[in-house]
Amino acid sequence: MTSRGLILAAPRSGSGKTTVTLALAAALRRRGCAVAVAKSGPDYIDPAFHAAATDRPTLNLDSWAMAPGQLDSLLAEAAAGADILLIEASMGLFDGAGPAGRAGRAADLAARFALPVALVMDVSGQSQTAAAVARGFIGMEPGVTIAGVILNRLGSAKHEAGIRPAMQAVGLPVFGSLLRAPAITLPERHLGLVQAEETGDLAARIAALGDLAEARFDLDALLAAAAPIATLPSAQPPLLPPGQHIAIARDAAFTFLYPHLLAGWRRAGAEMSFFSPLADEAPAEDADACWLPGGYPELHGAALAAATRFQTGLRAFAETRPVHGECGGYMVLGRALTDASGQTHEMVRLLGHATSFAVRKMSLGYRRATLLASGPLGAAGTALRGHEFHYATLSDPGADAAFVALADAAGRALGVAGSRRGHVTGSFFHLIAQEEHPE
Repeated sequence: MTSRGLILAAPRSGSGKTTVTLALAAALRRRGCAVAVAKSGPDYIDPAFHAAATDRPTLNLDSWAMAPGQLDSLLAEAAAGADILLIEASMGLFDGAGPAGRAGRAADLAARFALPVALVMDVSGQSQTAAAVARGFIGMEPGVTIAGVILNRLGSAKHEAGIRPAMQAVGLPVFGSLLRAPAITLPERHLGLVQAEETGDLAARIAALGDLAEARFDLDALLAAAAPIATLPSAQPPLLPPGQHIAIARDAAFTFLYPHLLAGWRRAGAEMSFFSPLADEAPAEDADACWLPGGYPELHGAALAAATRFQTGLRAFAETRPVHGECGGYMVLGRALTDASGQTHEMVRLLGHATSFAVRKMSLGYRRATLLASGPLGAAGTALRGHEFHYATLSDPGADAAFVALADAAGRALGVAGSRRGHVTGSFFHLIAQEEHPE
């Protein structure tokens, strides 16, 4: 079976790509299509919604962090067994952080895999001008084909009637439209959408979106616009696991771990077990490494501080085996966490820093991290690619040795970051991939 692919992109963030993706996935599944979704760029939250709509995991495809061969492998993995693969872009179609082809853009994926783009346009506050905006995307970059548009946040049928002829005049079919409707808007908070598992009526929301897509999208035209996904010869670089049996924290406070990392660790022969710090569970006694992913510990400070079995068990684990924390996990490994209300909660104290969500500063962007010492993520000098996205700040950096030397996507040095002490390491850096040619 040959899968077909279509990229859902937009002129900017906040245009409604996730809503449209969920609507289209739900409607196509009702037609009997096997639907898969992938996410362009670094994102933990949207893929959980995709998984809820498709009943299969969503992989991230990141042209900045991932080597070309890894992208090829992951695209094939994402499309395996699917009639159609929908790729939801991040930010605007051409927005990225580097040269074309390795910028983390959906446009990079469109060009590399010859996949057409359906442009999701928030047309609130404009009419025929929307066609001028869309026309600017045509021929913007070689290899990037705009197949048509989906009009989002229309005010009325009259509003739509004003836009459609203008789109036709610039040669772009309108694949469908959605009216402004607060009832279908997904709730948000500081790192994006409220997580899928916390959206109690998610199944009903997805069903309602599917109803809208069936009524308002030209599903036949969208399916026809999708292009066959060519199978490219590729070899996914090894993703070395931090241990043979990895205990991984997983609950509402620890949710941010990329599926391709778990899959890579499994392919390398590692076993995974999961535990819930919020349920006061400790890592498995027979594990030989522990991983605390990012998430929302700042929303659960009191519960984590009261989780004595978790804290005692983790401290005992760290006496003999590696423990690593990413972002939220790093916050929990420190000595204290101050929440948004200003209340300070004692954390595990395996590292000496303290973090605050009462004093906020957004840190966002791709990062190249070079390990300053050998540990669970590799040997000293190993170069890793990933990102940061957090609002928490270091209220006290502590006195531990630094974990990594950071640079941004342009290669500008950002100094050292994170902490290491004994078998324990952590930082705000989220790992995506090992660099293919470490310096």
